[in-house]
Amino acid sequence: MTISRGISRRSFIQTLGVVGAGLVAAPVLPVWAAGEDTSKLTTVKLAWGQTAVCQSPISVALKQGFFKKYGLNVEPVNFSGPTDALLQAIATGQADGGIGMALRWLKPLEQGFDVDLTVGTHGGCMRLLTSKDSGIKSVRDLVGKNVAVTDQASPLRNFFAIQLAKLGIDPDTQVNWVQYPADLFGEALRKGEVQALAADDPQGWLIKKHDGLIEVDNNLNGEYHNLACCVLGLRGSLVREQPEVARAITQAIIDAQQWTADHPAETAKIFAPFVPGNVSPDDIAAMLREHTHNHHSTGEQLRKEVVTYLNELKTIKVIREDTDAQRFAAHYVPDVLPATPAHQHSA
Repeated sequence: MTISRGISRRSFIQTLGVVGAGLVAAPVLPVWAAGEDTSKLTTVKLAWGQTAVCQSPISVALKQGFFKKYGLNVEPVNFSGPTDALLQAIATGQADGGIGMALRWLKPLEQGFDVDLTVGTHGGCMRLLTSKDSGIKSVRDLVGKNVAVTDQASPLRNFFAIQLAKLGIDPDTQVNWVQYPADLFGEALRKGEVQALAADDPQGWLIKKHDGLIEVDNNLNGEYHNLACCVLGLRGSLVREQPEVARAITQAIIDAQQWTADHPAETAKIFAPFVPGNVSPDDIAAMLREHTHNHHSTGEQLRKEVVTYLNELKTIKVIREDTDAQRFAAHYVPDVLPATPAHQHSA
């Protein structure tokens, strides 16, 4: 197994070892399940991070009955571990599917995990933040600075490292990435231990609001406005052996994503009980309005997005130079839905 720079073989294996501990039966059940006969529905286990605002459409799909609409009885499984461990859970059948960040998942997929990507769910949850007096006005200004990240293989580190590499800056030697728990990001910045934060939502949005920070960059600028940062992964054997089930899960998620884009305030009220720290529905709705939940790419469009990320990850030596991006995308992004504009809607 070849492990990318920034994450050791030991730490990668230890991360995957938390899979069992990270999966627990979720206490929430779809409201339509109470008292209804689900014997004619296909039961699937869907893992989701209940505290991740960008996954709030799953709560919408449960609450509004989108899964049932497509013949599914979804058993939601609350996943509390890192997203690469979630990929392992899906590949080994502990869950039938789940949503994770593409820039976290593509390396394990390169190493052979049996998970297919069926829809890009949205963009816009990665932020580069700094204080007003830091002097950092662009990614270029990170040279010589300390930047807080949750881990050295985080999607946030990868994304902003790519932006540095595009400018001819070596992200490994010219920027110091410092690992902190996300809940200590604000304190690290206030103490001057770091000069910038690479944070995702909800923490990123909340820190920016509460501490009056400046957003230097995010993953909606330029070409990234029409790229998904998060993707739905389904167990490969499920896609091959039960394509109609894979199609149903994918379409239900698309419907929920679009409903979220159309009804951010209502989505926020549905999802608010899952977010720790008494985050208000108004704040959640504001986050959702900054995400592109109406971007849900499938098929050829998603393959193009995966190719883009793969080639960019090569620039920071996460993906092997000899990996054929086109073949990779063709293998891991199947056509589970008819290629219609409705299924390839972009912001």
